[in-house]
Amino acid sequence: MCVFLIIGSIQLDILIEELEGSLWVAALHNGRLMGLDVDPSNEEVRWGSIYWAKIKSIDAALDAVFLDLDGENTGILYNGDVRWLDEDGKMRKGGAEAIGKRFKAGDFVPVQAKSAYLSKSDDAYAALESKAPQMSMDITLPGRYLVFGGMIGENRISQRIRDKAMRTQLQSMLDALEDINGCILRAAAANTQTDVLRREGKILKGAWEDIQEYFKDDEPALIALGPDAIQRTLSDQAAQPIERIEIVTMDHFQEVEDWCTIFAPDLVTKIQPVELDNAAEDMALFYYRDIIGQIEDLFQPYVLLENGGNIIIQSTAALTAVDVNKGGAKGSHLAVNIEAAQELARQIRLRNCGGTIVVDFLKMRSPADETRLIRALEEAFNSDPCTVQIHGLTKLGLLELTRKRRTPPLKERFDGTLS
Repeated sequence: MCVFLIIGSIQLDILIEELEGSLWVAALHNGRLMGLDVDPSNEEVRWGSIYWAKIKSIDAALDAVFLDLDGENTGILYNGDVRWLDEDGKMRKGGAEAIGKRFKAGDFVPVQAKSAYLSKSDDAYAALESKAPQMSMDITLPGRYLVFGGMIGENRISQRIRDKAMRTQLQSMLDALEDINGCILRAAAANTQTDVLRREGKILKGAWEDIQEYFKDDEPALIALGPDAIQRTLSDQAAQPIERIEIVTMDHFQEVEDWCTIFAPDLVTKIQPVELDNAAEDMALFYYRDIIGQIEDLFQPYVLLENGGNIIIQSTAALTAVDVNKGGAKGSHLAVNIEAAQELARQIRLRNCGGTIVVDFLKMRSPADETRLIRALEEAFNSDPCTVQIHGLTKLGLLELTRKRRTPPLKERFDGTLS
């Protein structure tokens, strides 16, 4: 869920806090909230966690199997997420035949959580979202600059990178990593020394080899926890200069220092313990840095734009609907729409909206203006750590996009901190 808006290169402050047993991490630029990530206390399956899972049953209608993850939680593995290595060592994907022909009840498979799962709530809306977490056999280990894939036999560039010039630059760097296979280069790797990438690749490969040693027991178990809010934030924000990392709790200090020592030695000196008179109170650092009001605004549907326009964001069980209004703005429809697009990308990431998103922008005068708006929206989403696809305008003039989030929306995660 870690989010940020990049306009050129910006320096960030990372703040780490707690609220009733939950972990909160914020990223600020000049006091403005640019990123927010939460690990609620009722999270039972964390995104990215790796399990040695036992197949409980096969559902032919879904072409999927239900998994016993750890003796308590159940996951679902669809045929499209099945992976295995053939006799030649090449990765194969499921889907060519029914999943029931490859697996039977009682089989064990290594899987990774593609989505997080929170314990059930009495809230009716949250109950709609309470589904078995989706699992995948395509297991990856994220670092700062690289993602290592256990089933990937070659190096490649992240599909999320749209910029052609950056892809060309990263390809030349990729060619220099001949002694490491299975790495996906992230955008943060641009302008990074090859030796640094090679070092990180070896660390991740070693971690994968250690994890594989646990894929042989006769009981389902959690093998490795996925990255928490601290690790996701530091990893997702790697493309930006980080000015300081402020921490109140010493346990968090140790975790940040350990992660930075392995993946980001240059950030070790940026870690700063903060002494506050009310440090024992929840969210003391967030109150001290005066960002509580900005967080509270994320739970409101109404967003004011700097030049007088506004955005209304309303989430339903089926989709997220967004309405852009000119309000008191004096600029052209295109100018208001572009400002709205930049702020909307930030809001979607901060609120962690997912699935189908439909935006009703102001009516534009020409196809050229529509093209400029879509280009601006693509640039605003370039830094999103989640996969965003912009599908274009419908005949009614509504812009459609989809976002595949990694964790539940902010509201649900916040409710979980108060359970």
